[in-house]
Amino acid sequence: MDWTLYIYKTIFLVIIFLVTLVVAMYSTYGERKVAAFMQDRRGPNRAGKFGLLQPLADGVKMFMKEEIIPTTANKKLFILGPSIAMTTAMLTGVVIPWGGTLTIGGREFSMQIADLNIGILYVFAMVSIGVYGIMIGGWASNNKYALLGSIRAASQMISYEIAMGLSIIALILTTGSLSLNDIVQQQHGMNWNIFYQPLGFLVFIICAFAETNRAPFDLPECETELIGGYHTEYSSMKLGFYLFAEYINMFISSAVIATLYFGGYNMPFIDQLGLSPNLVTLLGSLFFFMKILFLIFLFMWIRWTLPRFRYDQLMNLGWKKLMPLAMFNIVATGAYYYFTVLI
Repeated sequence: MDWTLYIYKTIFLVIIFLVTLVVAMYSTYGERKVAAFMQDRRGPNRAGKFGLLQPLADGVKMFMKEEIIPTTANKKLFILGPSIAMTTAMLTGVVIPWGGTLTIGGREFSMQIADLNIGILYVFAMVSIGVYGIMIGGWASNNKYALLGSIRAASQMISYEIAMGLSIIALILTTGSLSLNDIVQQQHGMNWNIFYQPLGFLVFIICAFAETNRAPFDLPECETELIGGYHTEYSSMKLGFYLFAEYINMFISSAVIATLYFGGYNMPFIDQLGLSPNLVTLLGSLFFFMKILFLIFLFMWIRWTLPRFRYDQLMNLGWKKLMPLAMFNIVATGAYYYFTVLI
């Protein structure tokens, strides 16, 4: 075993884990500030300078709240539900290339924890498993509102996964690889897939909103109908896990979108600056995070701009609009490469 590589991967894994938690934590702060800006108010401004300690105050509140498990709930599954949701949300980031390669002590180390040749399929697998955390939590609560919320979540996520998967097929036809690292390397400079697959990107990002249960697709936790949806009976850190998993999923979804369609860590014209390879890698990672933060802002912008769909409108959009568009995109992409490349 190469212990140097093993130690590097372990350290990098811990760093990505901590960065994911910090970004998700301060996404709650950003959400409130964006909402406040759009509604012409201040938002959090009491806990620390500019309210920057508000996420820490929220975390302490979650830890200190009383732990309540309903007497009629299935205790083991009640605990398992948020655990699955949080675990699958954290596992998705291991295949994302967060940067190029760093040269340390004459050796090159990749800023990717696991370069799987089926990286896209791994992301979809983790997203699919996350549905079980929501479904188990809603059913184990023994509450009709929680059960309805979990059923809604499961049917919504399964429906939109189909259109999302179809949009990815067209992207695979364009790139010829399932590896996220290969896809990023093919987008060197400004050769981004958004210019080749605009329709696929549109379908993918709409499905990403639905997969993360973000407004206007937040039907599983529709307060006006289902109180709190699948986490109605949850309190303390179990509720915190569900809420935190949503923001982690939003962060990872933004990272996947930036990887697939916006060149990942590729920074235009950086090769012309004559910088050292390590500095180029670090600047590329910084540029990658800037793309992610913009996409997170887009998630928040949409939430505070568009009203929530009715459930029938949600399903009609997924099955009757996005799926045919994704299938048309596959046919159009295949026809284009058949007539321009193969012939």
